[in-house]
Amino acid sequence: MPRPATPPDTADPDLRPIEGRAADAELAALAKAVGHPARVAILRLLTRKNACVCGEIVDELPLAQSTVSQHLKVLKGAGLIQGEVDGPRICYCIDPRVLRRLKVLVAGL
Repeated sequence: MPRPATPPDTADPDLRPIEGRAADAELAALAKAVGHPARVAILRLLTRKNACVCGEIVDELPLAQSTVSQHLKVLKGAGLIQGEVDGPRICYCIDPRVLRRLKVLVAGL
């Protein structure tokens, strides 16, 4: 049974601008990361479970292990999820700060 691997969710407000070149580039990178239905499904799954082992993700999606791993790599590269080694497995979780930032950037359109 994996332990929850949720990163700390700081109460500090994110005061970075939601407009401008840097914000536009950040939004574009995050949008690209969520630009595939399988990655959206993974984010929804991790949000529901709060922590998840890669094998469980594969069981939930109609995709091969290697395909799921590639999608996890993209999400992790964008900072939307984190992975924590737990013995022979990796527990993945949402980074709530980055997800909240994505929501703010999209709302600023």
